[in-house]
Amino acid sequence: MRILLDTQIAIWWLIKPEAITETTQALVQTATAVFVSRASLWEMAIKCGLGKLQIDLSLFCEHIERTGFHWLDIKQEHILHLTALPVFDDHKDPFDRLLIAQSWQEPMILLTADSKLARYGANIRST
Repeated sequence: MRILLDTQIAIWWLIKPEAITETTQALVQTATAVFVSRASLWEMAIKCGLGKLQIDLSLFCEHIERTGFHWLDIKQEHILHLTALPVFDDHKDPFDRLLIAQSWQEPMILLTADSKLARYGANIRST
């Protein structure tokens, strides 16, 4: 099973591992490959620039690679799949939507801390 970590879980993996559930840890440990999207890095860079997140992005990138995780680049088919996703009034986060599209197109399981994302399909696991 291939796994894509949402941005929050990827951040927690580095700076707050105690926030990661046992279920998530078990899924990551048994996965054939674990990915972090470049969209998450993009989102984090924006939040750092706005002062909403304080994290050393270079250290984060090194940690992802040292952990054995893989980067998932943003592809044209990921972006095009966004048009097929339903739109919910209480969830319009463009980065979450891109992660969902990536998880469908690759395909892989998206692990998220956001329970709202589960309604996007069976490949979304809220932990």
